Amino acid sequence: MTEKRLNTLKPGEHYTAQELDSFVSTTDVVLLSSNENQLFTEPDREYKVTMELDGFFEHSSEDGEKYFRDKKTYVVEKA
Repeated sequence: MTEKRLNTLKPGEHYTAQELDSFVSTTDVVLLSSNENQLFTEPDREYKVTMELDGFFEHSSEDGEKYFRDKKTYVVEKA
């Protein structure tokens, strides 16, 4: 069986945890999940991409400033 390599994720589409794992291993992205730290524990579990963002704000505890991180970000939830 040939494993497909993902270049991007599409909102509304479903992906397995294994596909998401491969994607984040080869792409500079942030993946947010409502499944806490269990996102990759079941490789065949499906997740739906609910949102795609161009970046996010992050607060620095070192200098107290907020910085926008220009990094593709996806929100996923268990399907």
